[in-house]
Amino acid sequence: MSCAPGESTVLCYSVYLVSCRDGSLYTGIATDVQRRIAEHESGRRGAKYLRGKAPLTLVFEMPIGDRGLAQRVESRIKRLPRSEKVDLSRLGYLIDRWLIEAEGQ
Repeated sequence: MSCAPGESTVLCYSVYLVSCRDGSLYTGIATDVQRRIAEHESGRRGAKYLRGKAPLTLVFEMPIGDRGLAQRVESRIKRLPRSEKVDLSRLGYLIDRWLIEAEGQ
């Protein structure tokens, strides 16, 4: 399930990857990715892992759908080796496959 344009009754979550100053990658989910990255950079409501690692660069974003599905996709991304995370076309392909699998369940 992905987000339909104009879908307002259900929050649409996206999964995102940011690159940190030290070259590490962080994966998260959010309904508003730009706002969430700003929160991470401000340090107030961001992830502890990202404190002191700014500037952050958004390297990948994909709308997923509901929160539960987005969390499952996020978890699977976090288990991937770095080599598969940095290959963005491969990452997009894997996520598409996972979403198709989720629809069949």
